[in-house]
Amino acid sequence: MSDIMRPIPFAQIMDWSLTEDAQHGSVFGVRKLVRHEGGSDPIFDGRIEAPFGPAAGPNTQLAQNIIASYVSGSRFFELKTVQIMDGAELAACVNKPCIASEDECYNCEWSTELTVPQAHAEYVKAWWACKLLARELGLGDPDGFVFNMSVGYSLEGIQSPKVDAYIEGMKDASGTEVWAECRSWALANLDRFQNVDRAFVESVSPQVSSSVTESTLHGCPPDEIERIATYLITEKHVNTYVKCNPTLLGYDYARARLDELGFDYIVFDDKHFLEDLQWADAVPMFHRLSELCAQKGLSFGIKLTNTFPVDVTREELPSEEMYMSGRSLLPLSVELARRVAAEFEGTLRISYSGGADAHNIRELYAAGIWPITMATNVLKPGGYERFSQIAGLLAGSERVEKVDAAALAALEEAITANPIYHKPIKPAKSHKIDAELPLMSCFTAPCRTGCPIQQDIPAYLSAVDEGRLVDALNIVMERNALPHITGNLCPHPCGVNCERSFYEPEGARIRESKLIAAKGGFDEVLAQIKAATPAPIAGARGKKVAIVGGGAAGLSTAFFLTRAGAEATIFEATNKLGGVPRQTIPEFRIPDADIQADIDLCLSYGAKVEYNHEVTDVAELKAAGYTDVVMCIGAWAPGRKALEYGDELDALEFLCAAKRGDDLSSLGSDIVVIGGGNTAMDCARVAERLPGVESVRIAYRRTRRYMPAEEYELDEALAEGVEFCELLAPKGLADGVLSCERMELGEPDATGRRSVVAIGERVELPATAVICAVGERIKDGLYKQAGVELDHRGRPAAGCATGVDGVWAAGDCHRGPATFVEAVADAQAVARAMVGADFEDVVDQNVRHGKEDAVKARKGDVCLDVAACSTSRCLGCATICEVCCDVCPNRANVSVKVDGLAQEQIVHIDGMCNECGNCAVFCPWSGRPYKDKLTVFWSAEDMDASENRGFLPLAGGTFRVRLAGSEGTYDVSDASCGLPDDVRLTIVAVRDSYAYLLKDVTAPEVA
Repeated sequence: MSDIMRPIPFAQIMDWSLTEDAQHGSVFGVRKLVRHEGGSDPIFDGRIEAPFGPAAGPNTQLAQNIIASYVSGSRFFELKTVQIMDGAELAACVNKPCIASEDECYNCEWSTELTVPQAHAEYVKAWWACKLLARELGLGDPDGFVFNMSVGYSLEGIQSPKVDAYIEGMKDASGTEVWAECRSWALANLDRFQNVDRAFVESVSPQVSSSVTESTLHGCPPDEIERIATYLITEKHVNTYVKCNPTLLGYDYARARLDELGFDYIVFDDKHFLEDLQWADAVPMFHRLSELCAQKGLSFGIKLTNTFPVDVTREELPSEEMYMSGRSLLPLSVELARRVAAEFEGTLRISYSGGADAHNIRELYAAGIWPITMATNVLKPGGYERFSQIAGLLAGSERVEKVDAAALAALEEAITANPIYHKPIKPAKSHKIDAELPLMSCFTAPCRTGCPIQQDIPAYLSAVDEGRLVDALNIVMERNALPHITGNLCPHPCGVNCERSFYEPEGARIRESKLIAAKGGFDEVLAQIKAATPAPIAGARGKKVAIVGGGAAGLSTAFFLTRAGAEATIFEATNKLGGVPRQTIPEFRIPDADIQADIDLCLSYGAKVEYNHEVTDVAELKAAGYTDVVMCIGAWAPGRKALEYGDELDALEFLCAAKRGDDLSSLGSDIVVIGGGNTAMDCARVAERLPGVESVRIAYRRTRRYMPAEEYELDEALAEGVEFCELLAPKGLADGVLSCERMELGEPDATGRRSVVAIGERVELPATAVICAVGERIKDGLYKQAGVELDHRGRPAAGCATGVDGVWAAGDCHRGPATFVEAVADAQAVARAMVGADFEDVVDQNVRHGKEDAVKARKGDVCLDVAACSTSRCLGCATICEVCCDVCPNRANVSVKVDGLAQEQIVHIDGMCNECGNCAVFCPWSGRPYKDKLTVFWSAEDMDASENRGFLPLAGGTFRVRLAGSEGTYDVSDASCGLPDDVRLTIVAVRDSYAYLLKDVTAPEVA
């Protein structure tokens, strides 16, 4: 049953680790093994080769989690908290899923879900495994790492027999059953090692931990916190840290700081700030405890910071309150560390956790903060291998003895200045593919699915990165007739789905790489097209097509139809092709040469053009012998009036006039643009450049968060001096004054968009001219004459095919105002439906066959200087995804190579999963890997308690297999056994090459 974790016997842990390393070069999925070759620093009664590791939490709950952290470079391990409530009793209190770490992390679990004895056993097994692997694999000094206990949450609970036994068993495990199990296995299996001998095994210290981090719940009184710490110091004789909450900063500071960085949507009140430990109580307590530890010859410090309690408001998790961590916790933790450093003049040791990652780890360490532990960082794609990068970043760094308050103040300033620590104003769109997660062969490129034309993005990114620009452009042009225009202007919806955006906010360089390909490959590709004589496809023979309109949709339709072999003529009402890009988009957004390049490409297969020919009746074209007419006339009709009185200028009329170079001095010095879309941003930026204009304002009735424009479009306008006036509904213009009504946000609708409500207050803006960029419409005259049925928005009710034989629609006149890439998508749809055009020729190139290792090598590495990076930073998801494997703290999702299948397959290990839900957060599909992937079961009991499709090994070599609607026993060696071949081959691969995944259910459990 997947929410019940089954601890793995030590024999299987070691067999798994050694076999996986020998056969696949990885350990528990970690391929980037880190070998520390430098020195180590003393801490407590031991030494650490590196000052970082996993924080108490999901990454230190099971032995395999700690092993994965160790082999990826960690050397300080803050073990998951144990308390008197444990096992089934605790699990019943934890709602699942319990982790959501898409950006800042939220969780609603707090201590180990195992029993206390099981937790102790996991930590002892991990201790032994790390010692043995350190020596055998040459990962560093086997004594160069430290385990730090975490216990809570009351003195009574910590003094209970089982928690007391845990502490004593960690201080000296030599008399425990699990210690004997591990030692006996090591001695009995010396033949499996090259570098481990009896003397080494017998030298392993049973002192698993001599330090503890005291963890208390919110609201714990200060005297109870001090009593616990005093007990641990004086009675248990362990080095002690006290975990502190960000509530020490006070409500006002925390609220203001989070608001400043864009986390204003995170909801909390002052309850915990009032009930938690106060600064006035904390400082003298820490002084007393420091003196007590000094008397006892022990170390004292504080842990900054515990997670931050906030309200569940958007169904993030199935609870009422949850704990926040990650980048939103960073500024609070750094400020609290600065205050502590200033108060204690840098002498109080700080163990740090709170948003640490590759972007700031060096600054934290250089400020004298160590050890540094992380949870949120390694719950994101890349997973434990993010530790591998951090090990490299800290290699050779020198330890600072005192915590430097000034350095922390500088880090605070850097956090404020750096966009990566600011939450984007506009809510993130879902990165999910709107499709179920396949049981098998799920590696996909989610960017392609997010693209309206299914652009073969991984293929062309790879070609650009390798310098093959002609190949790249040919890949782009398979589906995209406008590589220059979309390379400049596409709003790149693909970026929403890009897995790279979980590493850096920018995502991979998709649009920029397309433009590099377009510019670099254009001349040669155009020459190739003109030199070739392609044969027409069957559906194109006899087709003579009239295309009404020479904008993005018309040009694209001509490109795809003539490439297929049809005859096509564009009827353009003006004297130049290009439509909106050429006539309205300002030169600073796209050079005219780039527009012309796309026009040349679109005409290169032989499309003809009739200029200055405004079509007024489809019948005249049919009478002229055209078999089909495609209407691509754009949304050129003026939008709805925005003002109740006074003059307003239509946005497209204004942009066209500016592009033509007309004299616009009559608009005066103060221009107001009404609207919140990308067209409004263009108007504002063009107006800002007009001679004599002193101020340009954008008036929008909602807030920036809810405006339809891309956020970067508004940012560019603001950077150029445009003023953004939100929550203003313009009413009328008179005597150089635009009168507006002040609005406030009302309740959200079903989509989450907030309504606006007038509050009865008037605001006046100086305005010599008002430009209205609201609701462009399409002209319906041609449709009516052709008998096309229209919907309530004036669009063809039947879609691109229009419902009238031989009459088609593409672009704005099909969708209403749309993007250029959507116009290309419509052109594809018309070509596909009209002549049977196919756009699949380069799909296979999205998978980088033979380059799997190079793709895997990128995992876990965060780009610290995106601007200086010379590649697209594509992760190659279609080749190797494995994101569900990366983000699983328990290693319960495993990628296996299967002979006979092109893709690696993901199998889910039921016994290692507690249904935390983190894999479902990051999976690009609309599914849950822990529920939807082929599952390995370790017992009939677990299989019976689960509904997952999966398999269980049976005596005699057969397998019990359950798929949708069926279950049976199968001999998977028999190709005709009745199982789908991909399922059968995967089971065979697990049996033959990954047998360590199949737990020996007869092995005794350690209580």
